[in-house]
Parts: sequence; structure tokens; C-alpha cells
Amino acid sequence: MIVNRLAAGLAQQQALGLYRRRRIVSGPQTPVLQTDDGELLSFCSNDYLGLAADPRLVAALTQAARRYGVGAGAAHLISGHTAAHQALEEALAAFVGTERVLLFSTGYMANLGVLTALTRAGDLILQDRLNHASLLDGARLSAGRLRRYRHADMDHLQRLLAPITGACLIASDGVFSMDGDCAPYARLIPLARAHQATLMIDDAHGFGVLGTQGRGSIDATQVPIYMATLGKAVGVAGAFVAGSADLIETLIQQARSYVYTTAMPAALAEAACVSLDILATEDWRRTHLFELIRFFRHEARLAGLPLMSSETPVQPLLLGSADQASAWSQALLQYRILVSAIRPPTVPQGSARLRITLSAAHTKAQVEQLLTALTHISRQHHV
Repeated sequence: MIVNRLAAGLAQQQALGLYRRRRIVSGPQTPVLQTDDGELLSFCSNDYLGLAADPRLVAALTQAARRYGVGAGAAHLISGHTAAHQALEEALAAFVGTERVLLFSTGYMANLGVLTALTRAGDLILQDRLNHASLLDGARLSAGRLRRYRHADMDHLQRLLAPITGACLIASDGVFSMDGDCAPYARLIPLARAHQATLMIDDAHGFGVLGTQGRGSIDATQVPIYMATLGKAVGVAGAFVAGSADLIETLIQQARSYVYTTAMPAALAEAACVSLDILATEDWRRTHLFELIRFFRHEARLAGLPLMSSETPVQPLLLGSADQASAWSQALLQYRILVSAIRPPTVPQGSARLRITLSAAHTKAQVEQLLTALTHISRQHHV
């Protein structure tokens, strides 16, 4: 029986240093977390603008819950699509400049819905080797044929595109979630157009952070399919796909992860609308965030820390082995600092790391505290 082999599989994960454990948080997502390990200074949240606990979002959600209740009650196509959902879709379309937007409950569901709804047997799906798991899983569940090009290697992508005569979809992260670097748009967009390939960008870690007023790592009007999430910089939950009216209507009709699931709560949609207003008006959040990024990188270089190449809030320290990454993460806990060790299979073998993420809610003093701890740990580990 399948269940009889589960214990052995778990034991093997533990032996390889790849076992994952959940930490219980008993308060809001702020830089200082209340956890079952006590109070910890956190550098591992995707709440890049510090909006997840913003009182204005909390008030909007509370007020909307009084109006709509807690659950949506049904799928969007049954009775779950409220005026709040419609207003958010229209606000997002106006914000990114596309004809229409469609809400999904999660970014994972959005990517699965797009790739399975749009591709047919015989279509080729080309993906960056470091794309998020949801893009890869969407391609594997689709009728199309998946091939992967080396990370950000446009020459390799061009060689894969050269012999293609049928329909092709290229999918890439906008900001790569584990490395923090951006897609090479200057070559990626012209390549896709030259070969008449449809380009899809997953901008989960770029939307709200990069671009004018946080509109993303790429202008959504430059790509046929643009996906972003609402649970990171926006501070709420859910995701959306932006594009043409035909694209959105096709997804409404055919994306199984949209058609056959309950809508996100209306109260979350109203909170997201408030967050969009904040994105558009409070540029100081992004200004402060990027000041922290520049400060962290400058000081980390001076300390000889193994920084990867990233100018985004995702600042990984490449440590190599899973044991080394776990040791650094555990050592940081001694300083009451929380940073997750990222190990295979999330990243390739030999590239385990600390994934440090910075937020506009952090202070410079807190970043200095992190740098001091990392410098001490690096000396102990002879890095």
C-alpha cells in the first residue's frame, strides 16, 4: 500500500536535511513576529511594502465582511462573483493598462488555469529552467509539450525557437522568486515577437514593487498574458491575469481552476482595492525599500558575504549545501532573527541558500542587526 511507504520517505528527507517544519505565528505579518519560538525579527516574508497589517486594509476588510459575510459561497460563475470582485477587476485593469483582468484565488491556480486552458495538443511550451513550480505544473497538466531553456539564456531560447512551425507559448517569471533577478526582457520580448510566440509573464514578485507606482517588472501591455499575485506586495491574497478581452473571456469559459472553485472572499477584494490606492500614492514605501536594498548589498559586499546578483527585495546568500544553509538559518535564530534556509528541490542541488527578503516595514537599524549577525556567522563558518 502507498501509505505503508510514507514513514520511510519522511525519514529519508530528514536524513538528507531536507525536512520542512512549520512555525506557528500568533500575530500579524510585521518585521517582528510573535512565534512559538518567541519574538523573532523576520527577514523571510513576501510582504514587500509592509501592507499585510496596514490598518486601512484591516478596516476595509472588516467593513466589507459586515456587508458580504466571510465566504463567497460559490464559484464566480454560480453566485460568488460580487460587486467587490467586479470593482477590483476593473481597478486592476485600469492600473496595469489592459482591456480586462480576471481574479483567481491564488497565483498557483492562475498559472494552472492559463496554461491548461490555452494550449492544445501539438503546442510547444518553453519555460525558463528556474520558473516557479506553478508554471511548470501548469505546463505538465496541459495538452502542450514542455521544454525548458537555461536560466535567462536567450541564445538557448532562440535555438529552441528556430525550428518551430506550430503554436508556441513562452512562460517566464518576471522576478525569479529564489534568485531575485529579473527576466531579460530586452531580448525576451523581441524573440517572442519574431517567432510569433505568445509570451506569458508571472510577475508575482515584481507587481507592487517595481515599475512606475509599482505596476510591475514589465508594462503589462507589452505581453499578451500578464499574471501577478495580491498576497505579496499588495498585502492581501489572491491573484489576477491581465490581457485582452478575448483572453479573459476564454479563461472564464475554459480555465478549470477558475470555473470549478469557490471565489475568493469579497472582503479580500475590497481590501485589495484599498491597497491599490496606496500603491499608486505612497511612493515612499518603494523609495525606502530600495534604500534598504542598496544599503544591505553595500554592507554585505564589504563583509564578504556570498551575495547573489539581485536588485530586488529578494536577497539570497548562496551557501551551496543544504546542511550549510540549515546551519546558518539555525545560527541566526540564536540572534533572534528568522531567515529560511532554501534547499532542494526548491532550488537545484548545490545551490542551497538563505533567502533574505526586505520590506518597506523594516528599519535601517533592523537591517544593521541582520548584517551584524550574518558577519559573525560567516566568520564562524569560514566564509
